[in-house]
Amino acid sequence: MKKTIFLFLLSLFLSGSIAQTVENSSYSTVGYINPDGTVQNSNYSTLGYIKSDGTVQNNSYSTIGYIRPDGTVQNSSYSTIGYIRTDGTVEDANYSTIGYVKNDGTVQNSSYSTIGYAKNIEIKPAAAAIFFFFFRLN
Repeated sequence: MKKTIFLFLLSLFLSGSIAQTVENSSYSTVGYINPDGTVQNSNYSTLGYIKSDGTVQNNSYSTIGYIRPDGTVQNSSYSTIGYIRTDGTVEDANYSTIGYVKNDGTVQNSSYSTIGYAKNIEIKPAAAAIFFFFFRLN
């Protein structure tokens, strides 16, 4: 089952007081992840929120999903849509690899092609954005 899934994990535990920049493979800014969990596009319009408990909300504060402590990613109906592994591997609900978030912040698709960058963002948070906001894997 192929689902369109977003590929940038959003850190649940961002540190520092400066928004972290998310870039595409050409190093153009596609958005920002703020220390309070607010996710913004490149024009600073709010796309949504990642709460410290793992709840993911859209810009109207409606819950669109959950990032569980074990790395399981669920939609708003609690159906599992993927997994974020501790090594940065991102899998769909069928355990097929759809991408990778490297320790240096490089985000790759399943063919190891670089699709973007999430530097200075923890792996788990960067991965949350994959499922809910910036880049889509087909």
